[in-house]
Order: sequence, then structure tokens, then C-alpha cells
Amino acid sequence: MANAKTAVVYFSATGTTKQMAEKAAKAVGADLFEIVPAQAYTSADLNWHDKKSRSTIESNDPKSRPAIKNKIDVKDYDTVILAYPIWWGYAPKIMYTFVESQSFEKKNLITLCTSGGSGLGPSGKDIAKAAKGSIFKGGKEFNYGSEADIKKFVDGALK
Repeated sequence: MANAKTAVVYFSATGTTKQMAEKAAKAVGADLFEIVPAQAYTSADLNWHDKKSRSTIESNDPKSRPAIKNKIDVKDYDTVILAYPIWWGYAPKIMYTFVESQSFEKKNLITLCTSGGSGLGPSGKDIAKAAKGSIFKGGKEFNYGSEADIKKFVDGALK
């Protein structure tokens, strides 16, 4: 895999996951892509105390697939690292919008998350199921991990 190409594709509503994704891309020498929602999330949209907030409604609707503003294509990559925050124990539905728009056939897939407390949970395996044909190599929470910590995890997962 000397010539293998890696992409880090992330969604970040508040900037926390963006920082982690930037570390991950730098650590493993990957190209970095941001998933930009067609409709930006406001602080009110992210209010998990409000049962009527946009993020709560999306999280509770298995069919929710928020639109993405930008185009990202991972066809030329051997490994795709998906980075996202955990919302209500799961990946935000916009991650499914992205994954379902791509071909992951025979691509290594790693998931990295940031979380306020619930950890990775089933999100990695759930995303991998939606990324049809992917080879799921594992996932991990990295709220405070260094570049070296992330590189160690990714390198180990790809062995």
C-alpha cells in the first residue's frame, strides 16, 4: 500500500471535529474534505435539550438525509477516514447522506468521532453498513488525541 491514497472526510457543526480531522489528515498524510450542509446548523438547531431542534428531529428520523452543499468524490482513494461528532449516541444523518452518495467498494473505512460523553458507540459499524462494499477497519473517539495518537490508531487499524 505504498502508493495508497487516503482521504479524511469530516462534518463539524461547532469546530471541534474539524480540529480533530485536521490533526488526522496531517498525521497520516491524507487529503482533507469538509462536508458542508446545504443549510448551516445554528446553535438553536444544535440544542439537544429541545426536542424540536433540527438536530434532534434529524437524529430521531432514520430516513433523514440532510442535503450537502459541496461535492466530494472519494473514488480515487484506497482508504477513507470519516470524522464526525456524536449526536445522541450516533453519527449525524448528514454522514449517511455523504456515505450513500459514494462508492465504497473495496475501500478501507475508518471512523473517528468527537463526543461529549457517549463515545463512538455503534456509529462506526452503522456507517460501515451504509458504506456498501467497504472494509471497516474500526473506529475510535478522539476528543483530545494528539497527531501521534491518531496515527498510531490508523496505522494499527490498517494492518
